[in-house]
Amino acid sequence: MFSKSGQTKDVATPRICDVVWHDGEFIKWNDARVHVMSHVLHYGSSVFEGIRCYATERGPAVFRLREHMRRFLNSAKIYRMDHEWSIDDFCDASVELVRRSGLEQCYIRPILFRSLDEEHPAFGVNPFPNPLTCYIGAWDWGKYLGDEAIEKGVDVCVSTWNRLTPNSLPAMAKSGANYMNSQLIKMEALLNGFAEGIALDDRGYVSEGSGENIFLVSNGVVNTPPLSSSVLPGITRDSVIQICQELGLTIKERSIQRAALYVADELFFSGTAAEITPIRSVDRISIGSGGRGEITERIQKVFFEITKGERPAPGPWLTYVREQVQAPEPATPLTKGADYDSTDVPPARVAKSPVPEFVASAHASK
Repeated sequence: MFSKSGQTKDVATPRICDVVWHDGEFIKWNDARVHVMSHVLHYGSSVFEGIRCYATERGPAVFRLREHMRRFLNSAKIYRMDHEWSIDDFCDASVELVRRSGLEQCYIRPILFRSLDEEHPAFGVNPFPNPLTCYIGAWDWGKYLGDEAIEKGVDVCVSTWNRLTPNSLPAMAKSGANYMNSQLIKMEALLNGFAEGIALDDRGYVSEGSGENIFLVSNGVVNTPPLSSSVLPGITRDSVIQICQELGLTIKERSIQRAALYVADELFFSGTAAEITPIRSVDRISIGSGGRGEITERIQKVFFEITKGERPAPGPWLTYVREQVQAPEPATPLTKGADYDSTDVPPARVAKSPVPEFVASAHASK
């Protein structure tokens, strides 16, 4: 599946949407450019999201769009990225982008970052003098860990690189800077012949993969590391927790020792890109029967039935693109409108909720 050098592309990219949303307007893909001296290129000052849009009988459907955009807003708030856009602005822009793309299924990537004021450039670490800019792009992305991985599983290793401590770089924020740590984990795994790496937290407990949350099944109980193990509060992670509850499976958030990985009955990754991917071996030790486990398969089946629109979800998880009202393209960049509801999850500088919604929902799903 992977070359020894790790230099090959891991995911095919058959089609790219030829337009990009930029600060309230749609521009051509080839016009989406940033200055080489932008703050983000030198200091990693970006937050982003990854969102799947699935093909269904009712047309393209974006999976848990509002939950992703809530996390996007909260990531921006953590990094003091004050802006004027609302959750509805980002959701509407994403729906319109998919509509314009003509793609039946795709991966949506919103990114907010600090660029460069070319008339009054600032080059230091201090981010505040640098203007914020936002883009949303989309492309057709295949199975992140390979087409066969969903059924047969992947071979992974425990990384020598630990996840970041919560008080160094916040794992709760999906920031570009955090993914330098992910790159170290991923490169090490690929160069050693594995599909992915599992990182431990600073205490030596299991944290997550380079871009996925992890679940462990033992004696019929589904376990996953808590947010305190420096894990991103994954939207797919939360979906798995709710699916387990619907299936009557016991689900627990608890600290997991490294050795528990080797003796687990089943292991699987979850994530927007990885979806639900079984793990068949860790450090070349077979997990369970060495393939996809029974409980993993049950969870997978429900997950993909939901994303295809074939089964009711525990909540309003699918946004059907063709059934949304098409808003006229604004003449000026989108800002908060007069009908903005401050009780919704607001832009970063307005939000006052002491507990971000996605954190509350994760703990409520225990």
